Amino acid sequence: MPAVRLDPARVLPADHARAALVGRAWRPEHEGPAVVALRGEDVIDVTPRFLTVSALCEEADPAAALAAADGERVGTLADLLANTPPDARDPARPWLLAPLDLQAIKAAGVTFAVSMLERVIEERARGNPAAAAAIREEVVRLVGDDLSRLRPGSPEAMRLKEVLVAQGAWSQYLEVGIGPDAEIFTKAPPMSAVGTGMDAGLHPASSWNNPEPEVALAVSSRGAIVGATLGNDVNLRDVEGRSALLLGKAKDNNAACVLGPFLRLFDGAFTLDTIRQTTVTLVVEGDDGFRMEGSSSIARISRDPADLVGQMIGPHHQYPDGAVLFLGTMFAPVEDRGAPGKGFTHAHGDRVTIAAPELGALINRMRATNECEPWTFGAGQLMRALARRGLLGAAR
Repeated sequence: MPAVRLDPARVLPADHARAALVGRAWRPEHEGPAVVALRGEDVIDVTPRFLTVSALCEEADPAAALAAADGERVGTLADLLANTPPDARDPARPWLLAPLDLQAIKAAGVTFAVSMLERVIEERARGNPAAAAAIREEVVRLVGDDLSRLRPGSPEAMRLKEVLVAQGAWSQYLEVGIGPDAEIFTKAPPMSAVGTGMDAGLHPASSWNNPEPEVALAVSSRGAIVGATLGNDVNLRDVEGRSALLLGKAKDNNAACVLGPFLRLFDGAFTLDTIRQTTVTLVVEGDDGFRMEGSSSIARISRDPADLVGQMIGPHHQYPDGAVLFLGTMFAPVEDRGAPGKGFTHAHGDRVTIAAPELGALINRMRATNECEPWTFGAGQLMRALARRGLLGAAR
């Protein structure tokens, strides 16, 4: 089971020289994480200025605040990347972590027509991949295969709902896909995400699962969208297909929330409009020689990213440490990997690369959740680590 290989040219955005990139790194000498900025080839610890990435995101202009922050050189990005995969890690040297910390980790589901239809198929298949092909044909016959022009909550969408209800074809997934209310759920607890180069988790009880390549937005406690990163909302299709009430079991597992490589902060050259035109690509490579490619274009999303953020945070939902929101994916793999008609599922050891020119590449190896590094460092440990550095008294 080969480990992933990381290098700056592969991981960084195409225009990284002008990008405001913030991340987190583990510093063994402090027994805790540091907030880091990328300056050329160097990784700079700016934790004395911003105790958390969450605190940086609360600034009026996070990109400008990051640019003005001085700090200690931790090492080169190449060195930290090389030390990030767990198989080859020297625990006495620093390595990269997921770039978010105290933010709530939320996700929007069923935001693209293609993935919406696949959720309907999962529901009807009751988690049985062998039944998916025949059900897919029936669902497409009933609702068509292109709902991308249908605006959720519009009169046209409600008329389609009436027709499908009359035909007995309505689904809870169609409700959140074309109805007025988006599906916004909690993907994972704060600080539990894994970053690029780390192992990502698949629950061993699942035999039908897939990656979900997505853009994730960083949102301040005020509801301001301040930046973006890449994410993998690892999904267990057989578990969710058995019952939507098992969403937590399908989504929230050890190492099954993946974010990185860096959080790119919005500035004059990189804005939400940039994200609206971003295409996320996916490559899955298996030890068995299997290779699959896919993509997800934000331009084809059914709900605007700003609308999704508005449904996540506001007068009825507050997040004092901010939030990160996965935007959903249009990628829904149907290519058979094994027996005909059973579609795609991961094999342990798969290398998954999720990339976008504006955000870089998120690269991980898939392993069983109980074989991935356990999550042991939470908010309490973070406070103690900052106290050991003598930084809590300096917090604003």
